[in-house]
Amino acid sequence: MAAAMARGWAGELDRMLFTDSGSGRARELAREVGGEAVGSNAELVEAADVVVLAVKPAMLDEAAGELRGAKTVVSLLGATPLERVAAAFPGAEVLRAMPNVGVEVRRGVLCVAGGESPEVREMLEVLGRVVDLPDEDFDAATAVMGCSPAYLALAVEAIADAGAKNGLDAELSRELVVETTAGTAELLRKRHPADVRKAVASPGGSTEAGLEALDRESVREAFEAAVQASLERMRG
Repeated sequence: MAAAMARGWAGELDRMLFTDSGSGRARELAREVGGEAVGSNAELVEAADVVVLAVKPAMLDEAAGELRGAKTVVSLLGATPLERVAAAFPGAEVLRAMPNVGVEVRRGVLCVAGGESPEVREMLEVLGRVVDLPDEDFDAATAVMGCSPAYLALAVEAIADAGAKNGLDAELSRELVVETTAGTAELLRKRHPADVRKAVASPGGSTEAGLEALDRESVREAFEAAVQASLERMRG
């Protein structure tokens, strides 16, 4: 997710610095987005105004020790309350953020708690819509907006594959579904999902037949189960 944010910020920020635990991904990402890979977290924190913390939650204390002196920290740690991160970075301004992958194309959703810096908020707004959220609601929001791009991508893939099986060129089929998805998303900004379904599905028509098939396969319940499974995993 940090890489997706960096791709969204490419060309917008004066400077981006990256570190990793030795995987080499920091150097690769820096080369991709025009940033700079540095040798250690200590070196990074000396030069950075804002630190985006994207480590496994179990690594929080170790990373905080290496990043001592950070001025502002944006935590991407899942299932890790803002209070816990703030305690690890005494004296720093700490925000908790949960973005989704749309930030890579500056069309993401970013749930945010904590922090007062208008400059940091402006940085995040470059990446998409910023939604202020109580810290205790982050798990539910993550299951809805953080995980759902994968579920929506699965639906697009399945529909496009079905079109290809029925004679469409595979690339064309995917393009048709992707463009339809983008247009439908814009429509859903103005109309309730139930209204869109009714507008498309005329009585006795082919869309109605498709919706009936989805009901038989319990697709709605499957999506609800996916959200619940994600929540249960996050809550341990």
